[in-house]
Parts: sequence; structure tokens; C-alpha cells
Amino acid sequence: MPELPEVEVVRRGLAEHVTGRTVTAVRVHHPRAVRRHEAGPADLTARLLDTTITGTGRRGKYLWLTLGDGADEPLARRESNFALVVHLGMSGQMLLGDVPNANHLRIAALLDDGTTLSFVDQRTFGGWMLADLVTVDGSDVPAPVAHIARDPLDPLFDRDAVVKVLRRKHSEIKRQLLDQTVVSGIGNIYADESLWRAKINGARLASGVSRAKLAELLGAAADVMTDALAQGGTSFDSLYVNVNGESGYFDRSLDAYGREGEPCRRCGAIMRRDKFMNRSSFYCPRCQPRPRT
Repeated sequence: MPELPEVEVVRRGLAEHVTGRTVTAVRVHHPRAVRRHEAGPADLTARLLDTTITGTGRRGKYLWLTLGDGADEPLARRESNFALVVHLGMSGQMLLGDVPNANHLRIAALLDDGTTLSFVDQRTFGGWMLADLVTVDGSDVPAPVAHIARDPLDPLFDRDAVVKVLRRKHSEIKRQLLDQTVVSGIGNIYADESLWRAKINGARLASGVSRAKLAELLGAAADVMTDALAQGGTSFDSLYVNVNGESGYFDRSLDAYGREGEPCRRCGAIMRRDKFMNRSSFYCPRCQPRPRT
């Protein structure tokens, strides 16, 4: 599943190209792509028609377009009281213009400048839904996203508050990094990268890591995701692309994830892989020693 940097790359592309555009037509090509919209595809289509995209938003891995009525009003004066929430799932893509594989086209929206905004999803785990905006901690977010914590790149992210939460958690620190209600946006790849940078083994109990080290870990998470964002995100295959269909290349800069059997870039020890939550954890046994059982 795309993590924060990949979703932010998509959000920025949408912000640049679709903000201020009005939806003139919508077609749902696959009902599964709107299964999260409980009122069904006809309702989503009807409510999207003639709305104006007033902005974009993201919290963690969740992306949305804010929508407003009043086409005769200047964009800055249009009220946004609901949003189109986009769940990318494992293979969802928001593309502008031509779609390379029409077999995977799930939803298409025509905008007033003639551009087509398409949702392409090979595995059909993602989708669109409409949701009301609610105010949480001073920020307007779609109701289904209200339970998601702020992420390390959020200007209002409170690192000290998250450290306090982590110190109360008597479970593995990597498990807590993946808990989107504690800190959002960090998935398996960037968790391993952040833990490597902070020299912490993901199997250590969060409650046993010092406050200073936890703060360092959260800072490392912010740094590694900022670095990934600058390189367009991490693409291991053609499923993750930006709005123009281009892949990111941060996979070339990974220090931990996927490097089993290779030398640690810091100390030269051979990197290892452990099973974790039906996934894999990659770490350096010398820089990140496992906790004693």
C-alpha cells in the first residue's frame, strides 16, 4: 500500500492540476470501486456532478478532494462542506489524461477544462467515497478520517505528545509506528528505514525506549519521508505512479528495507530479515541488536 510520501506526491499533483475545476460528468466503471460509499454509485455520481474541487487534503495515507457548490462564486468564497475521499488501496492510481490500461479503469470524472480524472485500480482494493467534513483538533477532515492521528510531516504534529503515548505502550515499537491512531503515514517500508536511522530494533518494547530515543525515531521518520518525497516516493513496480503515470525512485536509496544479505551501509554487518505481522522487518544486527528475551 502506498505510504505517506507516495500519497503526498499524488496530492500535490492533484492540487496543481484540478483545484478550481468543476466536475461535468462521472462514470463508475466498476461498482466495487465505490463500495465504501454506502448510498451507491448513482448517489456518488449525482452528488459529484457540478461540484467544484476547492482544494486537496491528506492525513497520513488518506487523500481527499474538498468539494463546493456555487459555480458563480469566486473559488476563494466557495464553501467546502464535504469531500471526495480517495482510498488508493494496494494499486490505486489517480491519473490525468489518457489511461494506459482501460481494463483497470474503475471511475472517470470529466472536468470543465476537458481533462479526465481517472481512478485506475488493478487489484480493486481502493475506491472513492463522499463524506462530510468534521473539525478535529482545529483541522477539517472527512469524517472517516477523524480517528487518524497526525503524521510527522504535519505542521501541527506534536512530537512530545506522541512520545508520551509511545512510552505507555507495552508492545513492539514497530507495531506502534504502524498504528495509524498513534502516528499516521508510516508503513512497513518507512518504519524499517526510520528504525535503521535511529538504531532501534523494531522488536523492542516502546515503553522500554527512552523519551530522547523515541523523539529521535520520530525525527528520523520525518527525515526519511521528506527524502522519499523529494524523489517521488518509492516504486517497486508499475502500480504506484504519480498523476502523470511516472514512478518514484527512492527505492534506490533504501538503507534497510529489502536489503537482506547485503552489508549495512553504516557498519558493514550483514542485514537480516525477520517475519513481523505477516510482513518482513529488515535490520542490522550490529546497529540494531534484538532485545534479549
